[in-house]
Amino acid sequence: MPDAPDRGAVPTRDPRAEPPGGSAAKDPAGSSAGAPDCLGRALADARSPRVPALSPYVPERPFPWSGPGLPLTDRGRRRTDAAAAFGGPRRRAAAGARTDSGPGSAVTGFATVGAAPIRHDAPLDLARLLRLSLAAPAGTSGRLRPVPSAGALHSVRAHLLVGPGCSLPPGRYAYDPHTHRAHPRGPAPDCVPAGALAVLTVAASRTVAHYGHRAWPLLLLDAGHAAAALAQAGPPTADVLVCLDADGALLSAAAGLPRAPARHSEWQAAELEPPLAAVWFTPTGGSVRTIDPLSAWATRARASAPVRAPGPPIAQPRELSRTQRLLSLLAQAPARPAGTWHPASRSEGVTGKTLTTRRSAPPDDLRRPPERELLASVLTTARTASPAGPDWTVVTGGAAPALYTASPGRPGLLLHAHGDARPTLAHWAARQTWIGTTGAVLLAHGCPDDASPAEVRISHLAAGYAIGLAQTHATALGLRSRPIGSWQQADLGAALGEAPGRDWVVHGLALGAPPAKTTTPPATRTATPLTTRTATAPAAPTAAPRATRPTPHSTDPPAPGTTARTTPPGEEERP
Repeated sequence: MPDAPDRGAVPTRDPRAEPPGGSAAKDPAGSSAGAPDCLGRALADARSPRVPALSPYVPERPFPWSGPGLPLTDRGRRRTDAAAAFGGPRRRAAAGARTDSGPGSAVTGFATVGAAPIRHDAPLDLARLLRLSLAAPAGTSGRLRPVPSAGALHSVRAHLLVGPGCSLPPGRYAYDPHTHRAHPRGPAPDCVPAGALAVLTVAASRTVAHYGHRAWPLLLLDAGHAAAALAQAGPPTADVLVCLDADGALLSAAAGLPRAPARHSEWQAAELEPPLAAVWFTPTGGSVRTIDPLSAWATRARASAPVRAPGPPIAQPRELSRTQRLLSLLAQAPARPAGTWHPASRSEGVTGKTLTTRRSAPPDDLRRPPERELLASVLTTARTASPAGPDWTVVTGGAAPALYTASPGRPGLLLHAHGDARPTLAHWAARQTWIGTTGAVLLAHGCPDDASPAEVRISHLAAGYAIGLAQTHATALGLRSRPIGSWQQADLGAALGEAPGRDWVVHGLALGAPPAKTTTPPATRTATPLTTRTATAPAAPTAAPRATRPTPHSTDPPAPGTTARTTPPGEEERP
């Protein structure tokens, strides 16, 4: 897998144009000589069968930004007080006193001085964009959203950097998906490009409480899924570019967030939010290749701070602090601070209804194998999502189970190995037994044991991004799907006879054809090893796999005391 610095890029920013604090100033966790060793240990620990320690459930903190926020719904009134939004504490307080802060309510009674409309006829309608991607449906708990998330915890937050041509007045905003509101956080610098930037951060507390030492890879996958959801919700009037490798200090400066070391001293009320990705929406036909949007926004980094929480600062559990340090380390990209921007594409047939109705299917709806042509199409979507992403394999069941890769230079699937790998995958994926009878599984794999921080970051972010695109494409094709995020001891390369520790499963997507009107669930197959590698024609083998001795990395149960926690399918280990 190519390293991030080797990829072609949009022209990067001038290295002399450093954001406040300097992108070269690194977090102590990343500048220490032991940082690579620390990351290697964390990677091995996340892939081990060690059961996460039980932690008390951490409720989501109230949205920390001041004021009720601007509603992104059009309910008969389209006027907001932009001057009050950006004019200082006294004016903001006056505006806030005249608003209804309830979820989904309309803004009323704003002062007329400096009033500016929320333009729903603007080239970039942020209300629709966010409703189709990150918003929690009104009247729900917020667990089921258009974008999937590990444990339905939704730890990704979006900071909106709005320029001309958008439905919101130019400025910085923090988006609250529960109320579908944009909280103003400061004005836009001069000469920012038209369109909008979404800087994606992760607030790790609830995911760490649920998944412990396995949380940080899931948070990276979540950020990739959120980037995919935003990219697919972009309107036809905008070009969409995605960046998964920009430096965290530059992302923080652009969004007006303090760098990690300053967070607890400056913003004690807010949870640390390491920034990981950005999505850029620009008017179609604009000169996007000649602009560095992050540096343009970073020229004026100060923004409003969160509301201070009453009482002393909240004590952080050790695992949470460790996860935040790891994410801050992975967010650093000193070789290419401005990152690499890649155009996003939407698969044919994807509509707004596809985005809002996409859901993780129940395991019983995933038993029927999809047609080979449809699998090949979904595989192509995943492979082409990111130039620096992981490798991809499709595992199938049926009468002749096998592993397939993409056929170079032509459509279709190329036979990679015979055998039923699904029971092995079920064991690797926290012993979710339903995977052993699913129709097919799309796998993202790579990220060796000695991967650099840049490779670990891009492997997981790109895997989440590609699976997000693939799941939406599968939904448009009528297939059922379910992401699979947590993997332990999933050394795919070693199971196929290659050197161990070089090719690990990073992410997965279970796929199934729609249930027939009258079907009989297939019998559970016995595990067979992944043998008989081939590079011949893409036709499926006609003979059943030989019942030979399983490989050491197949379905042998782990040692006593190390078995993973058994939980209802989809509740514990799902992205």
